Amino acid sequence: MIAIVKYNAGNVFSVTCALQRLGVDAVVTDDPDTLRAADKVIFPGVGEAAAAMGYLRDKGLDKVIAGLKQPVLGICIGMQLLCRHSEEGDVDGMGIFDTVVKRFDNSSCPQCKVPHMGWNTVEAVSDCRLVDDGVNGRHVYYVHSYYAEPCCHTEAVTHYIVPFSAVLHRDNFYATQFHPEKSGDVGELILRKFLEL
Repeated sequence: MIAIVKYNAGNVFSVTCALQRLGVDAVVTDDPDTLRAADKVIFPGVGEAAAAMGYLRDKGLDKVIAGLKQPVLGICIGMQLLCRHSEEGDVDGMGIFDTVVKRFDNSSCPQCKVPHMGWNTVEAVSDCRLVDDGVNGRHVYYVHSYYAEPCCHTEAVTHYIVPFSAVLHRDNFYATQFHPEKSGDVGELILRKFLEL
């Protein structure tokens, strides 16, 4: 069973549809027992970090997610909330990844729009389960104003104003700042790789 975390953030429907295109059904849930029993958990989202983190804490889902032992995939704000801290709303995350989430500062590049929106390349910087030769150097789709600084858990980067973490990995936790569900064939490859873990 694949479980998608239901919380105060958007984009859950897009992920559900992407999985259906791969022939995979998923349950959208905020039930702790269902999340713990799932074979894999996807933690997607589009929204504001402080509000989303507040909802997770109110429901006790922050502790549930942090305690999961099966493969977990964070996407976009789901990735950011797995980090130690976010400047967006000045909120602490779950601390799975020891890095901070910062807002893009385009003062050195006024022509660089914030949010960063559109297609950009992803480059592996270490052995990466999700970004292999079939994905490395190819374009993926981004929509974000905040980014996770590169750290010891960074397995792939993208360059926009500054280099930032495109893929993070620690133990059973994987995360992408880009949206694999909106990244065409490359995104499908990445989702397949996660489902095959």
